[in-house]
Amino acid sequence: MPGTGRWTSDDASLEARLPGPLRQFLELYGASRFWDSHEALEEACRRNGSDFYQGLILYASAWVHWERRNAHGVRAQLNKTLARLDAYPAAYLGLDVAELRAHCLAVRQEVADNPDSWPDRVTALPLSLAVSRLRGDEVELEE
Repeated sequence: MPGTGRWTSDDASLEARLPGPLRQFLELYGASRFWDSHEALEEACRRNGSDFYQGLILYASAWVHWERRNAHGVRAQLNKTLARLDAYPAAYLGLDVAELRAHCLAVRQEVADNPDSWPDRVTALPLSLAVSRLRGDEVELEE
């Protein structure tokens, strides 16, 4: 698999402040375990109805479809991801949401433009946390 889902943080205290399911999602996603990362957020998402979590779940699901070389599935999941994350600010829960949205658009276009070679032309976005992107009032922090 070409360079996939690494994740990093600029502050260990930020990681400690994140809800357990999100930390687990990031760890699994960073290990390119996209299906497992998707599953890690499911229960928390059902509990709190977080559209942000749903967006991350859909994004990870797009990479499951990438592993299966399913162009339709990738595009569909990225469209759903964009719809879920549309209302969120550029930064949320320490993640760069603007970068994630831009990546979804770029991958979706690459898949459309290169029907025969897209799986080798796209990779999952490395997710990184930054204290500067944590607002502190995110509802998911209340878990």
